[in-house]
Amino acid sequence: MSWGAELWDQFDNLEKHTQWGIDILEKYIKFVKERTEIELSYAKQLRNLSKRYQPKKNSKEEEEYKYTSCKAFLSTLNEMNDYAGQHEVISENMTSQITVELARYVQELKQERKSHFHEGRKAQQHIETCWKQLESSKRRFERDCKEADRAQQYFEKMDADINVTKADVEKARQQAQIRHQMAEDSKADYSSVLQKFNHEQHEYYHTHIPNIFQKIQEMEERRIVRIGESMKTYAEVDRQVIPIIGKCLDEIVKAAESTDQKNDSQLVIEAYKSGFEPPGDIEFEDYTQPMKRTVSDNSLSNSRGEGKQEHKPGGKSKGKLWPFIKKNKGATPEDFSNLPPEQRRKKLQQKVDELNKEIQKEMDQRDAITKMKDVYIKNPQMGDPASLDHKLTEVGQNIEKLRLEVQKFEAWLAEVEGRLSARNEQIRRQSGVYDAQNPPSVNNCAQDRESSPDGSYTEEQSQESEVKVLATDFDDEFDDEEPLPAIGTCKALYTFEGQNEGTISVVEGETLYIIEEDKGDGWTRIRRNEDEEGYVPTSYVEVYLDKNAKGAKTYI
Repeated sequence: MSWGAELWDQFDNLEKHTQWGIDILEKYIKFVKERTEIELSYAKQLRNLSKRYQPKKNSKEEEEYKYTSCKAFLSTLNEMNDYAGQHEVISENMTSQITVELARYVQELKQERKSHFHEGRKAQQHIETCWKQLESSKRRFERDCKEADRAQQYFEKMDADINVTKADVEKARQQAQIRHQMAEDSKADYSSVLQKFNHEQHEYYHTHIPNIFQKIQEMEERRIVRIGESMKTYAEVDRQVIPIIGKCLDEIVKAAESTDQKNDSQLVIEAYKSGFEPPGDIEFEDYTQPMKRTVSDNSLSNSRGEGKQEHKPGGKSKGKLWPFIKKNKGATPEDFSNLPPEQRRKKLQQKVDELNKEIQKEMDQRDAITKMKDVYIKNPQMGDPASLDHKLTEVGQNIEKLRLEVQKFEAWLAEVEGRLSARNEQIRRQSGVYDAQNPPSVNNCAQDRESSPDGSYTEEQSQESEVKVLATDFDDEFDDEEPLPAIGTCKALYTFEGQNEGTISVVEGETLYIIEEDKGDGWTRIRRNEDEEGYVPTSYVEVYLDKNAKGAKTYI
């Protein structure tokens, strides 16, 4: 079974087939390379996953890992880290033992194939040249024979004509002899060329082409053997890490079996046991007999406690709503304009910091590529410097885009900070005027509220607010329909769209009544008219509390 004997006339098809074989080998190399990339990516994701769920140092999470279930989970995370390392080993071994070796072999294979087919084409060109020489000699012999025949016929015609001179007849005879001699010479040359061509043709089909095709066949068979060996290596690389992966899984099972539910239950008792005795039975209180009650701090507290245990059916609750718990399902604007000014400033600053980090990352990447390009320029055998130009251009474009994004967010940030500064200046100016018109204690309370967005305030103010809350709740217990009194006014500094339940929309510059102060959660309860009331962000309004109007000034 020899290609030289069986496929002597299939030079073009063998050329296509061997090229297809090289394409198959390159396709397999690409497959293995992508597998190594997947293994690296998978290992990286596993490591990141393990790292993300590791307990943070000096945090509450670290205290939770005293439980056996949490310890088992921590062991699982550590084993997953080792598990990821084995996938990195797979990637490294496949790269070194398959991808690199096959890539080198493909280059050698291409050179060998090129050499064989170059030799085959050279032999083809030689036999084609011999064939052309044969055809040329044959045509010349044919032409000379025809010329000789015509010269002989002309001589015979001249010789038979009695009117032709003897000199003309002699001339025709000599011409015929010359033509006959040329024909004989052409015949001999044709015979020699034909004999030479037959020898060359025999050598071409029985020696040169079989030898060349035999070499091509051996080259192709070596390629097949090589790709088979690479496939075995592919399986062995996976097989080598199976024992270590099995150990990782065994450790996970061992950690799972080490969990102790009784021990964890005891730890819960030790962590949360208060040591108090359970309360006794509640005595029956008879309300059928008329009695007089004296309102005191204790009775007020008890009334509030009992009232909170039982809701009145159908009553209108005046307790505080929590509109900020319900999330707005609408899309968040890019400039965070849906947030209060201070929160918006923090979000914009955070976005600017993130973009700057991305810019720094891209610049580091650009520096690394530039250094690599310099290495390629100094050592061309390591790589083509021009191949990195596209990557450099791409990184430069990314940096420019990120810088434009930073400029956009910095412009929004400057706008917000400018408005906040102007607002604070306006508050200071108005507070000076308000000090002259109102008692200092009220103004100080308003300023403290404005300057403390986290809701912190002094002990004296806290006690006053607590009395107000108690009084309001106490009134609500006995008179659900009475509206809350206005305790001051406010002016809207910004427009607020109250889209959530419990909020109210306000327009910049609008004046409204305050019926409940900010309790430290960043919201103030206001009223526009009898039927319109709700909560607005405290940072959106300027508060003027009226101490004399507390409990007496009601909006109707």
